[in-house]
Amino acid sequence: MKYSLSIVIDKPVDEVVKLFDSVENMKKWMKGLESFEPISGTPGEEGAKSRLKFKMGKREIEMIETITVKNLPKEFSGTYDAKGVHNIVKNYFEPLPNSKTKYSTDQEFQFKGFMKIMGFLMPGAFKKQSMQYLQDFKTFAESQ
Repeated sequence: MKYSLSIVIDKPVDEVVKLFDSVENMKKWMKGLESFEPISGTPGEEGAKSRLKFKMGKREIEMIETITVKNLPKEFSGTYDAKGVHNIVKNYFEPLPNSKTKYSTDQEFQFKGFMKIMGFLMPGAFKKQSMQYLQDFKTFAESQ
């Protein structure tokens, strides 16, 4: 399953990227994130691996983030592996007139086992969650 989303943030691209490129800020906008634990490499840098733990309602989700591209402000990409799900995420930041920034994301989900059924039955839930993270980041960035 693949899709793309974008949102316009009322902040200049350099400020948006600075806020996005901060491990400390992740919990401020990424609802459900309980912990971020570096595994290898330099956190936030290309090649780094980290363990992210989320609590979403009664569900606990653990995933491994691997940063594959860090070419900010243009691109920040990575993979996110959880039980039955491999997610490829590409984030892009584009300066717009009037000190605004377009934040776009391309998402690709690959499912295994039981999660294949979830991906087939509830594709909108994944897109909705991705859009919620974009909106939450926009709200956070514009409040800084």
